[in-house]
Amino acid sequence: MTEETKKVVVRIPPSPTGYFHIGRARTALFNYLFAKKHGGRIIFRIEDTDKERSKKEYEEDIIASLHWLGITYDEGPFKQSERGEIYKKHIQRMLANGTAYISVESEGANKEVIRLKNPNKIITFTDLIHGDITFDTTELKDFVIARNIDDPLYHLTVVVDDYEMGVTHVIRGDDGISNTPRQILLQEALGAIRPVYAHVPLILAPDRSKMSARHGATSLRDFRNRGYLPEAMVNFLGLLGFNPGGERELYTLKELSEIFDLSRVNKAGAVFNIDKLNWFNREYIKLLPEEERLKLVAKEFDTSAEPSLDKSKISWKTTPTAETVAHLEKALTLLADKDALMSYAESAGKGNVLWPLRYALSGQEKSPDPFTLIALLGPEESARRVQKAVELLK
Repeated sequence: MTEETKKVVVRIPPSPTGYFHIGRARTALFNYLFAKKHGGRIIFRIEDTDKERSKKEYEEDIIASLHWLGITYDEGPFKQSERGEIYKKHIQRMLANGTAYISVESEGANKEVIRLKNPNKIITFTDLIHGDITFDTTELKDFVIARNIDDPLYHLTVVVDDYEMGVTHVIRGDDGISNTPRQILLQEALGAIRPVYAHVPLILAPDRSKMSARHGATSLRDFRNRGYLPEAMVNFLGLLGFNPGGERELYTLKELSEIFDLSRVNKAGAVFNIDKLNWFNREYIKLLPEEERLKLVAKEFDTSAEPSLDKSKISWKTTPTAETVAHLEKALTLLADKDALMSYAESAGKGNVLWPLRYALSGQEKSPDPFTLIALLGPEESARRVQKAVELLK
């Protein structure tokens, strides 16, 4: 283990200003995997300094989402709204030693604010993903760090918390790179040790723009409600922008923590591929005990709805109608024997047999496999639906 990975302490610091975003979930997962890989500690902190936008329901959603993914933490949750005296102590010390000062403002609601005395220097920090990054902090000027002694702003609270909590590694999204020079200046003013930084590229939509609501589901809550399994989501997010090497794709949370390596995280943004997520979900559904799998499918598939069949869609591709009728009539005699039905499908061509069977049972081009549908519907209802398709074709 290198010096950089001794006594690892990371933090998961979401803001409760919206439902837990898929990008925040991946960053939380990467922090968890890194800490577990190196035997470190995980601190969970609610950054609720934005009093107007922070809501209890979002805070509860974040906690529920982490629990759903299986992401645990060693300390917390801490809430910044309850740490006012700690921030005040540091502001007073900075005012006393001259690293910050009270500024009389000519505009705005506040007559006085507290600004950092900027040393106007060049700062270089080493990012574990992007390498050395250099900023000239002169352009930041003497930036505001608190509205008043009792009302600190985001950059100060984050730096104080990381300092007080002993955070060694800050693993966050690429959008945090521009915050780093301000936070390093504050660390130096506070006498805090600089943590190691790793900025993870953002998740991109298929058009390579930033993921937003216009691209569909963006919160973990959306995906949970749509029936995705936590194991599938963890596996998908864990490999989104991280390449462990090799051909293997299915990993448990524990297995991901054993192979995770920040040096193998891509520098470019990772495109969110819903088809890939769906593939992962199907693979994990297959691993469920049959009873659980049927319950899950039943939630998504209304077995009481009478399927409306389109005659032109019953046959598989260019299979002649008469042949499809023969396959369905044979399937009718084998509905109660899964092995025999699969054996027949393999000999006659899976598409020729299983496509019309599945469509006859569901009336949908995309649905659970026919064996699952037969188990859900029962043999009598399944036979009735298949016979209906046969009569339609005849």
